[in-house]
Amino acid sequence: MAEAPSLPYRTTGSTLLHPLSRLLGIPLDQVNFVACQLFALLAAFWFRIYLSPSHASSVVRHAFATLFGIYFAVFCFGWYSLHIFILVMMSYGIMNLASISNIHRYSFAVAIGYLTLCHISRLCIFHYGILTTDFSGGLCCPLMIVTQKITTLAFQVHDGIGRQAEDLTAEQSRLAVKRRPSLLEYLSYLLNFMSIIAGPCSNYKDYIAFIEGRHVHMKLLEVNWKQKGYDRLPDPSPTGAVAYKLCITLVSLLLFLTLTKSFPVTYIIDNQFINKTSFMSRLGYLYVVTQASKPKYYFAWTLADAVNNAAGYGFNGVDERGNFRWDLLSNLNIWNIETATSFKVYLENWNIQTAAWLKRVCYDRAPFHPTALTFILSALWHGIYPGYYFTFLTGILITLAARAIRNNCRHYFLSSEPLKVIYDIITWLVTQLAVCYTVAPFVLLAVEPTIKFYKSMYFHMHILGFLVLLVLPVRRQDHPIKRLQNRVTENSVKNKKEK
Repeated sequence: MAEAPSLPYRTTGSTLLHPLSRLLGIPLDQVNFVACQLFALLAAFWFRIYLSPSHASSVVRHAFATLFGIYFAVFCFGWYSLHIFILVMMSYGIMNLASISNIHRYSFAVAIGYLTLCHISRLCIFHYGILTTDFSGGLCCPLMIVTQKITTLAFQVHDGIGRQAEDLTAEQSRLAVKRRPSLLEYLSYLLNFMSIIAGPCSNYKDYIAFIEGRHVHMKLLEVNWKQKGYDRLPDPSPTGAVAYKLCITLVSLLLFLTLTKSFPVTYIIDNQFINKTSFMSRLGYLYVVTQASKPKYYFAWTLADAVNNAAGYGFNGVDERGNFRWDLLSNLNIWNIETATSFKVYLENWNIQTAAWLKRVCYDRAPFHPTALTFILSALWHGIYPGYYFTFLTGILITLAARAIRNNCRHYFLSSEPLKVIYDIITWLVTQLAVCYTVAPFVLLAVEPTIKFYKSMYFHMHILGFLVLLVLPVRRQDHPIKRLQNRVTENSVKNKKEK
């Protein structure tokens, strides 16, 4: 019997766990990732209990979070973590030296530019193979998360210091930062151990409130507790939320280790599969293989969310039933994803914090074509593989077509419950298949397999999308900038009348 080939263990990170990697049959970089996240989970509990704001100063909490984050980055990525630290220090220089009117532009250009250079170097050196310390992989993406945080903070500092309050949207005003952060605050926000490995991106004001012990208190004050029969503010514990998310993590891991290997995505471009199966069979397998690829994202993002919650970060107030919410940093809503009846709802519940980042730094600020520019920025942020651009350019078409159908047809199905149910079933099916069709190039990466896949699908979603846009009238939507300008104009006219 031939000896099974050993797993390659080339990695820029630590090789300490290589024996465990061989024993489990899992690549070393993934073992390092899981080990760091589990250790971060334990450190987070310790951090919440023994370094709580009542036991330790903000300086101590910042320092601990930063040092542990740096250690995890070095353990997982070795010398490659230098890219993270170089970008962070360059951006801190811009944060302190650039004029407030240009701080967001320079920070955005440098962060996205440096990230793109790293993507290019990976493509040139490793071709279409995925680097073991891949920044854009489903598990390890620290440089991409740091890029989000750098640009988020730069725009929020610009809003808080460089713009007038009346020029800001309600959300921009709420998140605006009124002073430039110190070096320790900056490093802690970008490199803390809760989010250095897998994110998610959070807002600077929320993170500082968490470190200073104001995070939960601020959210609790939004509720009238006396009306609910409380004499004092409750003390919500994240233990239940963490336990629930760890259960999801475990199930996702089991599904990843079974389903993902059983349904390889490359089979959708296998010549025998394409030539010997019907179109409907290929469409059905595409749905199955897309479902099988999701658990690794569910695992990584839910575990990252649990780590933050274990540290006491992520409290988001109280829901309509009076339950405490720990979803401020959640990156997905699995139920809403699997039951989505529109492309928009699907995207809003998948990689939620990245969608929020795209909205805050691009969509809400784009002077024209915000949807197209947002999708293009998302593709650039993910990398330079052609498959990403096929996915996001197709996403623009599907989004606009789905919006046109909803605006022109939905009201006809709201007159009775049976019609509404029929509409929901049809739109659920079309949405799920449209997502599968759109994201396939994201996994295939290269041009040739992507074109081969779309040919096997007869470009049907592209054709249907264009036909919808040609036939149905597209209702223009007010852009946030336009709405803000209208609000400022209305206030100006109102003030003049009062005078």
